[in-house]
Amino acid sequence: MIFYSPKVSYEVVSVRDKTQVNECYIARNSREEDGSLYLLLLIKEHETVRKLLNILRVMPPSDESPLIESFSVKEDYMLVFPYRAERPLDSFFVGDAYTLAQCENISTNLILSCIASYLPYPLLFLILSQRKINLTRDENIFLSYDIDLTELDEHKGERDCASECALIILDILSSKADQKNVSYELLKRKTANRSYSRFTEIYRDIMIASASVKKKSILVRIKSLIYRNLDRIFGIIFWISLILMIIAIVLFLTHFMWGDIPFLRLFFNSFKNIGTESLLQ
Repeated sequence: MIFYSPKVSYEVVSVRDKTQVNECYIARNSREEDGSLYLLLLIKEHETVRKLLNILRVMPPSDESPLIESFSVKEDYMLVFPYRAERPLDSFFVGDAYTLAQCENISTNLILSCIASYLPYPLLFLILSQRKINLTRDENIFLSYDIDLTELDEHKGERDCASECALIILDILSSKADQKNVSYELLKRKTANRSYSRFTEIYRDIMIASASVKKKSILVRIKSLIYRNLDRIFGIIFWISLILMIIAIVLFLTHFMWGDIPFLRLFFNSFKNIGTESLLQ
C-alpha cells in the first residue's frame, strides 16, 4: 500500500492500528534510503477531520513541530509524524529500581518533552491521556503519535494537558511516597485541586521540592549515610572487635606462661638508651 502526498510517496511497512475514526500505519519515504520510518495517521471520519482542520488553523504547526506534513487522501485526511520504536513508560518504569532523584529527573524530562513537543494541545492531550510516553535507558522521555482520535476535543488547552501530565508524574513519584517525598505530597495536593494550568508550574514545584532535599544539613546527610550502611558498619565493628579480642587473649596467655609479655620488650628495651646515654645509669 502506498500513500501519495504532494511531495513524496509513503510505502506502508506495517499496519499499526485501526479505530472507528482513524487508522495508523508505519511507512517509509520512497525517496529516502537511510531506513527512516514514519507514523501515518489516516483520519476517515469526517467530523474528526473537521475538528482537526479547525485545530490546525488555530494552532498551525511550527518549524519545530513533529508534524512533518498533512494532506488529503481522497475523502480522508493524513497526518505524518516521525516514527521511533516504542519503549513504553508503563512497561519500562519500575519504581523500586530508581532513586527519588531519578524519579524526579524522569518527571522533569516528561514536562520538558511536552513543552518541546510543539503540538496543538488537543493532540498533546490525547498523547498524555493514552499514555503514549516512552522512557529511554538514560531516563529521557519521548512521545509516540499512534493515537486514537475518537475522543479528539478541539477545546482542550494547556490546563488540561498540564493536569494530565501531573497525574502521570504523580504515578512516577508514588513509588517514593514512603520517603517523605516533598514533590509527591505537593503534586498530590495541587492535582486534587486541579491547580496546575501550565507545564512550567509543575516544573517549578518539582525543582523547588528537589532543591529542598539537596540542601539538607551535613549532620542529616551523615545520619542518612550511616542508616543506609548500618549492616556494613556493624560488620566492620564485629571483625575489629574479634581481632582485638584475639590479641587480648594472646597477650593474656603469654603473660600467664612467661610472666610478662615478650612483645612489649621491644618497646621497653628501645627506651633504655637514647643516643649514647643509658637511661639506667
